[in-house]
Amino acid sequence: MYPERVLSGMRPTGAMHIGHYHGALVNWVRMQAEYPCFFMVADWHALTTSYDEVAVIGESVWEMLIDWLAAGVDPNQATIFIQSRVPEHAELTLLLGMATPLGWLERVPTYKDQIEKLSHKDLLTYGFLGYPLMQAADILVYRASMVPVGEDQVPHIEFTREIARRFNYLYGREAGFEEKAREAMKKLGGKRAKLYDEVRTRFQQNGDEGALEQGRALLADAQSLSMGDRERLFGYLEGSRKLILVEPQARLTAAPRLPGLDGAKMSKSYGNSIAMREEPAELTRKIRTMPTDPARVRLTDPGDPELCPVWPLHRIYTDEATHQWVQSGCRSASIGCLDCKQPLIDALLKEQQPIRERAQVYLDDPTLLRNIVADGCDKARKVAQDTMRDVREAMGLDYS
Repeated sequence: MYPERVLSGMRPTGAMHIGHYHGALVNWVRMQAEYPCFFMVADWHALTTSYDEVAVIGESVWEMLIDWLAAGVDPNQATIFIQSRVPEHAELTLLLGMATPLGWLERVPTYKDQIEKLSHKDLLTYGFLGYPLMQAADILVYRASMVPVGEDQVPHIEFTREIARRFNYLYGREAGFEEKAREAMKKLGGKRAKLYDEVRTRFQQNGDEGALEQGRALLADAQSLSMGDRERLFGYLEGSRKLILVEPQARLTAAPRLPGLDGAKMSKSYGNSIAMREEPAELTRKIRTMPTDPARVRLTDPGDPELCPVWPLHRIYTDEATHQWVQSGCRSASIGCLDCKQPLIDALLKEQQPIRERAQVYLDDPTLLRNIVADGCDKARKVAQDTMRDVREAMGLDYS
């Protein structure tokens, strides 16, 4: 079994806003201490919708990377890299495409949804139709076992699992597979081989998921197996063939939904966002001019925090005592809207100060950032090359 790995990435959109920070980066920082993590700038994915606006991609890449590092993503713990600098992503996308049914791509929920949302752009392109497959290749080329996503992205992970399953079925056919698996069982030792055979039978005949987990744990602990024998026994355990690509699991992330300054979804394209490294004076201005409960026309009018775009930000940034003060003061009209906003301003400024300080290091010396990314691309490519060696061999492309 391959080691647990995490893969996540973002399209380069320039400087991050606080929605990106709380929606993804805080989780990345937590996960990098628990698992080997690969964090990718998905610049090829940017081309699937912005193929006619390429000039902004390069600048956006570096701005976004600075924000990742400023947020606490640590290159000593995680591998940070740029997708287009690991060409194995493109090779695996191409090879997977040879056996991917067209209907699988057309049924991905976000395909038609994005075409409708971006109706001003011509997205009836080969690249846009194939972006879910490239996304699957991004994950599979690192044999990532976990992908942190929100609920709306779960169908993409299931699509990736189907792609891996189909690949393993088509190309995991190894001559004499069962005989080789039986030989590999002997290397477990008599007692473990008997237990392996028992849990394999319980799973395949009775669908006992507990037996499957027991078998996986047994193989993971077996020190006497080569990587090839281990793969065979995992495949034999599950009733499939040799496992070449790993089926990833969605790691659902409970991310707070931050509204924009106008109460709608926060987005730079809507002009309603607060940057992760907002200048203090501009941050203060943005919060002070946020719309509030429309019922509060005068200071003496009572309001309802639940109807105010400021309240969801309070729930994330301020403490319980402040929440009670806001609820009571707004409903009784004993505080004004500017009074209500000040603790929020203070909390945002406090959060952003160390972020700006960490970012300044890379702004002052851009070579530091370039070196981190170069090292990350080298590390990522070595892992991707290992996968592609096995993929080429399975597909019969390792001839000389």
